[in-house]
Amino acid sequence: MTMDPLLLTGDVHDATARLLRTAARFDDADLAAPSLLPGWTRGHVLAHLARNADAFVNLLTSARTGERIPQYASAEARDADIAAGASRTPEEHLDDLRRSADRFTEAVAAMPPQAWAATVETRRGHWPAAMLVWGRLRELEVHHVDLAADYRPADWSAEFGHRLLHEVADTFTGRDDAPPMVLRFDDSRHELVVGDRARAPVVAGPAAELAAWLIGRSPGTDLTVTPDGQLPRPPEWI
Repeated sequence: MTMDPLLLTGDVHDATARLLRTAARFDDADLAAPSLLPGWTRGHVLAHLARNADAFVNLLTSARTGERIPQYASAEARDADIAAGASRTPEEHLDDLRRSADRFTEAVAAMPPQAWAATVETRRGHWPAAMLVWGRLRELEVHHVDLAADYRPADWSAEFGHRLLHEVADTFTGRDDAPPMVLRFDDSRHELVVGDRARAPVVAGPAAELAAWLIGRSPGTDLTVTPDGQLPRPPEWI
């Protein structure tokens, strides 16, 4: 999957449109229902996605201007904004999602070519600005699944599933809490190795399902393990 931010803008647009269609179906009871994230309702997830768009606008503005602007003012401010927005009406959620998505689109369009080479300060550490559009796409696709509203990892595009799988496996490589495993995907010999291959079982299945299992969005029931046994326990995805 390309990492070119300008080529990924179409994927972000499409993912946003899918999210808005799902959100438009929610009434007050739907929004108050639990999401797949412990302690969060669907309203919390939608509030997070809106504030996340604004957080990415902060990072894009930082890359464009050279000013040091963090993704969020603080972890506490981030959590407070999500909590404050979670109980809004369906109409308010939908309007906020649309407006924040438009602000993100405008911030991407305002980026001069040289600004994509800048480094910005995210919650996960320092990132190249060229990764920001991918980061927003990942938030949209993963948290759409978290809404527990009939959008599943199987609905992700093949390109997105492959990119997320590679990213997560790379993140786990070198972590002391990650068990050794060989990830074999899409009925092929393509595989990714985490840890010591000599001690690693082979976990096989579709790329999207492997990625969803690694990030805690699937129990991995459609995956196979060789030799026979239980699936390894992936560490928490950070």
